[in-house]
Amino acid sequence: MLTIHAAPLVLPVGAAAVVDGAVAVDGDRIAALGPYEAVAAAHPAARIRRWPGLLTPGLRQDRARELLTRCYHPDPREADELGELPLWGDEFERLAAAMDATRRAGSVRRGLQRMLRHGTTHMAGPFGADDQALRTAVARSGLVVQGAPSPVPVGEGVPDLDPFAAGGDLARTAHGPLTVGGRADLAVFDVPDEAALYGDGPRPCVATVLAGRLVHRAR
Repeated sequence: MLTIHAAPLVLPVGAAAVVDGAVAVDGDRIAALGPYEAVAAAHPAARIRRWPGLLTPGLRQDRARELLTRCYHPDPREADELGELPLWGDEFERLAAAMDATRRAGSVRRGLQRMLRHGTTHMAGPFGADDQALRTAVARSGLVVQGAPSPVPVGEGVPDLDPFAAGGDLARTAHGPLTVGGRADLAVFDVPDEAALYGDGPRPCVATVLAGRLVHRAR
């Protein structure tokens, strides 16, 4: 079924913002993009999903390998002991010394799921051919691995699940522009304008669409 994702502001990247905009998705492709009234009129049988805030292209995570191989993502059942944030550095090394393959695989799966919750649809690669378990988990997630260099200098220190934490603007943090006929990889943020995506303020991701599938929806 064709689905229309509508939001108060659509930021396609590489084209003008669309106030009261919409993106029509057919399968894994973008079928239309423009003002909501025009898109809805052209597709009267479509299912409508209305979102708050901004609809943007899905984001690219440039520190994915570190997040998946040099961080531990605690299970919710471990929250009282380990917290909820990725563990890095000495804390990770302490856990890794006694971590079996099953526990490591669980961390990788949770890391991928948490990337989706931050609007990530693409990751910088490649991932080593010698780590088949990691490559399999990435392939099953549906996230796209890109090999091109990042347009934003990759930072040092603790990697962050939020791609905007690297300091790039939307044009440099998005996987690419939204275009008719292109793959439907979208993110929705409950913020009032583009400026609110940057800095230290909250930028809650309320939905992530990966190849046309709604893979994250905030409760």
